[in-house]
Amino acid sequence: MKYAELRDLTAEELRQKEAGLQEELFKLRLRQATSQVENPMRIRKLRRDIARIRTAQRALTGVAAGKGGL
Repeated sequence: MKYAELRDLTAEELRQKEAGLQEELFKLRLRQATSQVENPMRIRKLRRDIARIRTAQRALTGVAAGKGGL
């Protein structure tokens, strides 16, 4: 998932995508604990996708632009 794709989504769509990825990450971590993950790099990809979504959410609220900080 690329950041450019996320910029076009609404705040609600970003929240839904983040929730879905968080759930998938949780399930993968459970499977990893029992050594049943066929692609352990998927965990890294999910974490990075979640970070991209959170960055896009901050950009929507204006915090990343310096409007809500110190």
